[in-house]
Amino acid sequence: MSALARAMSLNPSTVSRWEEGSSAPDPDTLTRLAAFLGVRPEFFFRPERISARPMFLRSLSSTLVRDLQYQRAQMRWLQEISHTVEHYVDLPEVGIPDVMAGASYNQLRGEDLERIALDLRRHWRLGDGPCGDMIQVLERFGFIVSVIEMGTVKLDGLCSWSPNDDRPHILLASDKMSFARRQMDAAHEMAHAILHRDVTNEQLKRDLKLIETQAFRLASAFLLPSTSYPVEMRFPSLATLVTAKERWRVSIKAQIKRLADLDVIPADFATHLYKLYSAKGWTKEEPFDRQWTPTEPRVLRDALHLIVDGGVRSKADLLALEFTIPAGDVENLTGLPPGWFTHEAATVVRLKPGVGQTSPGTEPGEVVPFRR
Repeated sequence: MSALARAMSLNPSTVSRWEEGSSAPDPDTLTRLAAFLGVRPEFFFRPERISARPMFLRSLSSTLVRDLQYQRAQMRWLQEISHTVEHYVDLPEVGIPDVMAGASYNQLRGEDLERIALDLRRHWRLGDGPCGDMIQVLERFGFIVSVIEMGTVKLDGLCSWSPNDDRPHILLASDKMSFARRQMDAAHEMAHAILHRDVTNEQLKRDLKLIETQAFRLASAFLLPSTSYPVEMRFPSLATLVTAKERWRVSIKAQIKRLADLDVIPADFATHLYKLYSAKGWTKEEPFDRQWTPTEPRVLRDALHLIVDGGVRSKADLLALEFTIPAGDVENLTGLPPGWFTHEAATVVRLKPGVGQTSPGTEPGEVVPFRR
């Protein structure tokens, strides 16, 4: 607030009163404020629905408050964007089954989470093998996913159900560019959406450790199902874990934890594997991490292309009538390239009739069949 006051030559107490809601800027100052922040004046008057459900962020106690506030704001903006897009495009229907069967999160045990993971796979018809790209799976079944730079190593992602359309939204960090890491992060946030949909803010603060443990267990059970993965890991070693990573696309460290959870290996052997893992320097980078390029979400990006290319709304219309936040933020949250809103569509140059085309009356070429 002090920086904003200095930049706009205002008294800091004036900005403070705006934040408190005890006063409001006059129209001229509001116009200057909007221009300085890069938003439309309507940004300050838009109806903002705050969900009673919490946003699930890991490391709540050790993350800086400003980082948490920034990510919460990004999540609300993502929800506003998808709600706007949904006015024009039918987004994938939310296809999350009721796997909780009326149970509360604090009643769940390890065997319950294993059952939920298998039920979820059966409902989505994923079989018992590797599930492929988690982002594509989630988008197919109605999740809105975005990948942004979070600017901190203490936040891997966050999840929240939107109060606008009752749809789960997931924000993932692009700071750690590893396909296997992104797989687990996406599955972890998916687990929050499924297991902890009705958790209150008070319960989240009180049972954060339990809630995070449950999310990781369900994510691991979903990516490495108990019906197939342990069969391939009868003789676990670092070498077999590397081979399994190439097939299952799950980090070696997460696999060690999974084998311990399933009692495939005893705790002391898991500790031994962790030590070997650290000795090889895999804490910072594992095998295959540089070879696999993380995929990006597509639903919102493709939807905006569809709206503009179909002539439903121009880019200028979207910025002037629909979005109140800066174009750069919309591009960042939807995976559009920087400057997409300001770049004009390329002019299509057509050939003259007859150029490079077969003239009327020309005999067709001979069709030669393949031999059996």
